[in-house]
Amino acid sequence: MSTIRLGDEAPNFTTQSTEGEINFHEWLGDSWGILFSHPADYTPVCTTELGTVAKYKDEFAKRNVKVAALSVDGLESHRGWIHDINETQSTTVNFPIIADEDRKVSTLYDMIHPNSDDKLTVRSVFVIGADKKVKLIITYPASTGRNFDELLRVIDSLQLTAYHKVATPANWNNGDDCVIVPSVKNEEIATLFPKGHTEVKPYLRLTPQPNLN
Repeated sequence: MSTIRLGDEAPNFTTQSTEGEINFHEWLGDSWGILFSHPADYTPVCTTELGTVAKYKDEFAKRNVKVAALSVDGLESHRGWIHDINETQSTTVNFPIIADEDRKVSTLYDMIHPNSDDKLTVRSVFVIGADKKVKLIITYPASTGRNFDELLRVIDSLQLTAYHKVATPANWNNGDDCVIVPSVKNEEIATLFPKGHTEVKPYLRLTPQPNLN
């Protein structure tokens, strides 16, 4: 079983989904991606999660993010479950759910944790950049549903910090001030951050979010 760390290339795979066969890297193209797993179909927490993701499709699309879900059940089970999700969550599932009956993808991404369950996946989340590198890994227990507002917040931070020499402080939200990274010298700040900055400490320098007008 492989162990994936931040900065690793996201393993590629070809498999079946509710939207046809997927070659993961080709499907991502130049988009960012979220791959997230579910312990099983027809489970209550997962039903609310997939319904929420469907409702957030436009928010992910604004950020050039594609979303794919996975569980170890088969396509027919997935299709029946989608009917229930659409009915109970008042939405339409509009992203692929990967069928992983042979647990090939689950094993590739280390989604099965034997101390939790030796057959079912935990609630793993992988955020993958346009460069196919893993940017974020979160693992939730089966009893706790994921916070997709938090995932959007993290993606905003990841995309901002990928292209600007800033980091985001605690509880940061899109539009808040950012931290200038330590590698930026004081004499570079005026050029890199024309909106100005505040020096709280020599190592703690704040600047308005650079990618906003």
